[in-house]
Amino acid sequence: MTERRVLVVDDDDHIREVATLALEVVGGWQVISTNSGADAAELARAERPDAVLLDVMMPGVDGPSTVARLREDPMTAEIPVILLTAKNLSVDRRDFSRLALAGMIPKPFDPMTLAGQVAQMLGWVDS
Repeated sequence: MTERRVLVVDDDDHIREVATLALEVVGGWQVISTNSGADAAELARAERPDAVLLDVMMPGVDGPSTVARLREDPMTAEIPVILLTAKNLSVDRRDFSRLALAGMIPKPFDPMTLAGQVAQMLGWVDS
């Protein structure tokens, strides 16, 4: 069994740290993180994570723009993306349906269940 690697992208240091700890400690996965949507596409290309957990609202390059960058690059186009959003999920599902997302997780999230939610959305439940 190979260790899963997840790229966490959030401009809020606290949320990024909590998500990283939750995925490492509870999920047992390796986590790479950045606070910038602009850096996320480069990191994804260099690190080839198994998934990206991505904040929607960030300064500069936001979540949807980051997803578009990932989808444009053949090296990152197939990496599953899960959005973290504080926005209303019913509105987000309509607005983001064109992004081919693996899922969406509302903020605030429960650190103890985050890894399970991610695993279920990605079909990693038995991995």
